[in-house]
Amino acid sequence: MKKILILNGSPRPNGNTEALIEEFIKGAKLNGNNIIKFDLDKMNIHGCKGCLKGGKDKENPCTQKDDMLKIYPHYKEADILVLASPMYYWAFSAQLKTAIDRLFAVTEIDHNYKTPYKECIMLMAAEGNDENNSKPVIEYYKYLLNYLGWKDLGYLIAGGVFNIGDIKGKEELNKAFEIGKLIL
Repeated sequence: MKKILILNGSPRPNGNTEALIEEFIKGAKLNGNNIIKFDLDKMNIHGCKGCLKGGKDKENPCTQKDDMLKIYPHYKEADILVLASPMYYWAFSAQLKTAIDRLFAVTEIDHNYKTPYKECIMLMAAEGNDENNSKPVIEYYKYLLNYLGWKDLGYLIAGGVFNIGDIKGKEELNKAFEIGKLIL
C-alpha cells in the first residue's frame, strides 16, 4: 500500500483534469492505496518569495503561513506524488507550479538541500492533441524529475479536450484508471 498525494492544479471543479484524477483514484483504490487530493485553486497558496529561510521548523517549513501548511505533512509522507493539471501555454497551470515551487521549503529542512525522494505521475488535459503540443511539458516534467531525483511512474496527456466534458468517452480515462491500478 502506497501513500499517494494528488496536487490538482485545475481551476475547473468538474473539468477534464478532474475526470482523469477520478479514474486514476478508482484504479489506485483497488490495491488499498491511501490517497489524498488537494484542489489547489480552492486553497490560499502564495508564490515562493525566494527568501531561502525555510526548513527551520520541520512541522511548518515555510516562512509563509498559508494553506501549504496543509500539504506539507502529506508531501513529506507520500510515496507517490501525482501532478495533475490542464495544459496552459505548454506547461502546468500556475496553481500547480506555485505549489511545486513552495515544496522547496521541505527541501530546505535538509542542510544539503536534498529533496525527499518521491515517485511521480503526471496527469494532464490539453486542447491540442499532437506530439508538438505535448513535447514542451513532457520535457519539463522529465527535467524536473531528473533534477529532483524522483522516479517517473508515467505520464498521461489527454489531448483534444478543451471544454468541460470533452473527455467523456475518451480512451485516456481508461489509461488513467490503469495507471492507478498498477500502483501496488
